[in-house]
Formats: sequence, C-alpha cells, structure tokens
Amino acid sequence: MTSDPLAPLVDIVIPTYNRAHLIAGAIRAALDQSWWNIRVTVIDDASSDATERAVEPFLSDARFNYIRLSQNLGTASAKNAGLLLTGGDAVTFHDSDDIPHRDKVLHQVRVLTAPDIGADGCLNWRLAGKEAGQRLAVSAALTHHELILPDGRRVEIRRDISLLDDVFPNLQMGSQVPGEWTHINSGLFRADVFRRLGGFENCIEEDREFRNRLILNGEIIWIVPELLLTKIETPDSLTQSAVSDYDSTRRKGDRQLVWAKVEEWRQNGRVAAVPVDIPTLGASHVSRPELLARRDMPVTPTTSARIAQIRAAAPAPAMAAQ
Repeated sequence: MTSDPLAPLVDIVIPTYNRAHLIAGAIRAALDQSWWNIRVTVIDDASSDATERAVEPFLSDARFNYIRLSQNLGTASAKNAGLLLTGGDAVTFHDSDDIPHRDKVLHQVRVLTAPDIGADGCLNWRLAGKEAGQRLAVSAALTHHELILPDGRRVEIRRDISLLDDVFPNLQMGSQVPGEWTHINSGLFRADVFRRLGGFENCIEEDREFRNRLILNGEIIWIVPELLLTKIETPDSLTQSAVSDYDSTRRKGDRQLVWAKVEEWRQNGRVAAVPVDIPTLGASHVSRPELLARRDMPVTPTTSARIAQIRAAAPAPAMAAQ
C-alpha cells in the first residue's frame, strides 16, 4: 500500500452506459464517502445519451476523473479499463444504480488495514495455501447488501456461506433470488490482488468468475456483516433483461466458462490469472489526465500499447504560475 499503510488511497470506479438519469447520484454518493482518501473515476462505456452532460457539475472536483471510452466495450472491459487507468492502493466498483452507505468504504478500509489477523489453528488452512498461526493480509472486504427487485420486494443478501455456490450448490437452498451471494462487485480489493490474479473475464458473469478466482486461489476474504449497499434492479438490468437474465442463452454460456474454471481448480488446486485483453481500448475524453496511472497487473502486449497511447495522448496538467 502507500507509505502510510493505514491511509490507503482508494479508487472508486463507476462503469456506466446510458445511465444519465442515475450517474449524478452515483458520483455524489462516491464523493460523499466518509473515507477521505479517495479518487472517483467514471468509465463511460461510450454512452449515447446525456451522460457527458450529467457529469459536468463534478468536473471541478480534484478527486474526480471522467473517462469516456471511444467505443462500447461491455461491463467487464469497462471495469478492466478502470483498473488499467488508475493506480490507487485499493479499488472498489460501484454501479451507477448502486446506493452505498456513506461509511461503506470506511468500514472496508478498516478491514484491509486491520493488524494482527491470524490463521486460527482450528481451520484447515492448507487448502488455502496458508499455515495455521501465520499472519494474514485481507485481500478483499465484501459487504452485505440489500436488493430492491422490479416488483418492489426488498431482499437482504446475507448468505455468507453461499460464496461457494458454484462448488457446493447444495448450500443455496432457501435463497430468494438465483445466485444469492454476497456481492463481489462492491468489494474493496487490495491492488496486489489484480497483480496476482489479473482482471475480469470478458463475460456477463464476470463478477461471479472473479469471486471464484479469489476464493479458489486462497485469497483472504472478509465479510462486513452490516448492510452497507442498496442495489436496485430495473427491467433493463443485466439480470432482468431477457437477453441476459439468469435463464438467457448468453448467461448460460458464460456459466459454462465459470464452471470450467471450477473443474480446473478441482484438478490443479489453482485457477489461472486472467491477463486483460482489450485490443480496441481507447479514450475519446479524459477530464483529469494527471490522475491517470498504470496499474501493475497482467495485460496483453496490445492492451499495454493501448494504455500507453491513452496516457500519451492526454494533455499534461498545466503548470502553476511561478
């Protein structure tokens, strides 16, 4: 982390596409987090609506960066773009229709920076590549959350044990929505997690696959039991839309990829890192080029070149008058 390990710089990345009516609320909630050491980056996935105009009130905030991608890449690649163009000590992703509690990031930072966390000897730590008694660094702090469904139901997601539903589906009985797991997408992750494991798979099950990769590779995950996030499902959300809901052909295909990686773990005890591959990555606008950074994580050579082009094309910040 930073020279002050108790005060990590947190990147709050907000990927968005055609959510002009929601994005201002998401940015405000991120900037208003009680954890002070933050940067908020909106990755606009080439929206065709008024998103660019909706972010204008925030452009004067030195903690805020608006990056408009030159073409639509999809959610997973937009998240990866956010990773590749930021460089904080920890990263969290907020969807444009999420409502985070003001203290969400603060709670998560306290978990990541907690000293003297040990591997209790009553647990089988060898399965996670650890030894009983050793000191542990928390890789990810997840939080319980509530879900508001299109029919108005409010569902509290508190099923810690269902984090392994792809390995033990028998632990899912009694859930109110399919795949009722603690939400990985809003977790706070140490930056070195991405150096070890890579980025998100280019699929709509990207958060599920990344969750499994964390767990199956022995990363230390801490669950914050408070409800610190509200997620709002709308009819056009990926999990509600007919082309990408839980029963869609597209999601079923992605699920096969996820399950194949579980089989990889059963055979090898590990799941391979995922180098980020976005051969068409480009940015048509960057509001604060001085906030761009290059995160240390696996990328393909083509993607690496694309990142260099974006950073080189962005104008340098103006020098203060002497």
